[in-house]
Amino acid sequence: MNVEISPSRVRGTAQAPPSKSYTHRAILAAGYASGATVTDPLVSADTRATMRAVEAYGGSVDRSDDDAELAIEGFDGRPDVPADVIDCANSGTTMRLVTATGALADGITVLTGDDSLRSRPQGPLLDAIDQLGGRAESTRANGQAPLVVKGPVDGGTVSIPGDVSSQYITALLLAGAVTESGIEIDLETELKSAPYVQITVEVLEAFGVEAVETDAGFRVDGGQTYEPAGGEYAVPGDFSSMSYLLAAGALAADDELRVRGAQPSAQGDAAIVEILERMGADVEWNRDAGVITTRQSSLSGIEVGVEDTPDLLPTIAVLGAAADGTTTITDCEHVRYKETDRVSAMAEELTAMGASVEEEQDTLTIHGDETDLRGAEVDGRADHRIVMSLAIAGLVADGTTTIAGGEHVDVSFPDFFDVLAGIGATVERE
Repeated sequence: MNVEISPSRVRGTAQAPPSKSYTHRAILAAGYASGATVTDPLVSADTRATMRAVEAYGGSVDRSDDDAELAIEGFDGRPDVPADVIDCANSGTTMRLVTATGALADGITVLTGDDSLRSRPQGPLLDAIDQLGGRAESTRANGQAPLVVKGPVDGGTVSIPGDVSSQYITALLLAGAVTESGIEIDLETELKSAPYVQITVEVLEAFGVEAVETDAGFRVDGGQTYEPAGGEYAVPGDFSSMSYLLAAGALAADDELRVRGAQPSAQGDAAIVEILERMGADVEWNRDAGVITTRQSSLSGIEVGVEDTPDLLPTIAVLGAAADGTTTITDCEHVRYKETDRVSAMAEELTAMGASVEEEQDTLTIHGDETDLRGAEVDGRADHRIVMSLAIAGLVADGTTTIAGGEHVDVSFPDFFDVLAGIGATVERE
């Protein structure tokens, strides 16, 4: 689907979608439990992949008619051997989290995904499962899916790098709680995207499971039971998705734009508020009400590291293209291993829109004072975050911006273009 964005002013109130990161973890945590109800979930292409995985391991997921609740019957810490291959589609989070689940099953689990997912690194997690006494292999012997996993593992100690994906640590903590011995994780390198592990620890705590940070990494004791208070877990709003709306307000608000659903949580991407403030945006966060208000502002370039907030890179790049001066995004090499190489994707697509951009392996530099954004035909790279960030750039570009692959917003923000149109943007879908 092609989407056309014309220069627009935005105003009013928008509702942030529920958090994708919390939804994934809550669905699987309910699967590890005897059962639970997940309220206010994000129902999207990625989270549906995690629902299918829970069902493949012997659970069931019943969605309410309005998708406001997921009634999940779990497999109570003892996953079945799946009757078929688990297709994780485009969801890297699903694949990594449920690969560790497969290591608990008494038999062989096979996992695959689409072309993009089959190019993403899984080797360190496979090696960790081997260290626990399981069998974990890439069918092509390249550390990428399709994957074959055989269990059951009983727990133990693993040594794993922390600078490839925090999702490996999350997967091991979730699975480790229901092993006999628990899992001790020793990090070989500094942990990147650390707030995502804190999200995991927060969700585990809500489900009655304790995981702790150690001097060497993390530990989760075995023999624990997943059981949320009252049998329910409520998903908070998603700051990654919220970043596009906040950027729209800072760049194109007519009066002000309010974004609801911004209750404080462990999400690292809440850093978007501080980043906007540093760039000179007029932004106010009422934490008690969970509302952030932004107003159109003159922005200035800054230097910002995305070591812990990789999903913010596309948003920051667009803000930098519209700001005065230079914006330098550092610590971003790991952002190359997402649904697409987001560093190169943003460099190339913003350049097509008239931005002055320099790309290095670990750095993206945008010269806002040398940029006049103009409408262009750009490629969303089948990546939801690239599509949404380019749509925000289109709000302030001169002329119409046509984005190929608009349907991919379904991964994390299915009604993104409806919300954008609802706050005043001119959006046409082909």
